[in-house]
Amino acid sequence: MPSSLPSAAQPALSAIAAGRRTRIKICGMTREADIDTAVQEGADALGFVFFEASRRYVSPDRAAQLRHRIPAFVDVVALFVNADTALIREVQDKVAPELLQFHGDETPEACQRHGQRFLRAFRIGGPALPDAAAVAATCQHWEAASAWLFDSDSTGYGGSGHGFDHDLLDAVSTLPTTRPIILAGGLKPDNVSQAIARTRPWAVDVSSGVESAPGEKSAASIQAFCQAVRAADSLAD
Repeated sequence: MPSSLPSAAQPALSAIAAGRRTRIKICGMTREADIDTAVQEGADALGFVFFEASRRYVSPDRAAQLRHRIPAFVDVVALFVNADTALIREVQDKVAPELLQFHGDETPEACQRHGQRFLRAFRIGGPALPDAAAVAATCQHWEAASAWLFDSDSTGYGGSGHGFDHDLLDAVSTLPTTRPIILAGGLKPDNVSQAIARTRPWAVDVSSGVESAPGEKSAASIQAFCQAVRAADSLAD
């Protein structure tokens, strides 16, 4: 299944090259209208959450319905948290995502077992990853991932609206095995430009930062977020 991310065999720097475009992923999609807005505003990837404890959860059947509204060249990302193999296979069969995303306690071997490219999410700033050295050391075990997604530590799994200290990522981009960096955690229209300028990620990932309620996106916020990302890229050129 094609995807806009660099393959695991390709060299990967956080910025890849000067002047390149920051990709945009909008996660937690649950409604047709929100998908239409995200596509119209130029989102590169849309995420469906298959974790029942999440307020943004969608069933595989519902995601399959929504998937039909997503055109070619916009990736579908399926997010899992400690999911069993049967659920992942059901999503692969019904939704046909371009990428899987793992947010739980999965091992590198478990993530590779599904025969599909995947993103690995890291919860930064908590007891397990309190400093830059710990983040870098953990990331080195995940060279097989197509990209590393950095989110804030929270009691839930993503979509908390909380940010983290971006200084904790300083050692990651210089690792010999570094992967493209996807920045998440508390991003919204009024702070994403600053975050891009500080970290120069391959992509940014937003969920609650463009919502009017959990699982319900705001068209105005999606538009403002995408415009802010493009503005940040224009300043970096």
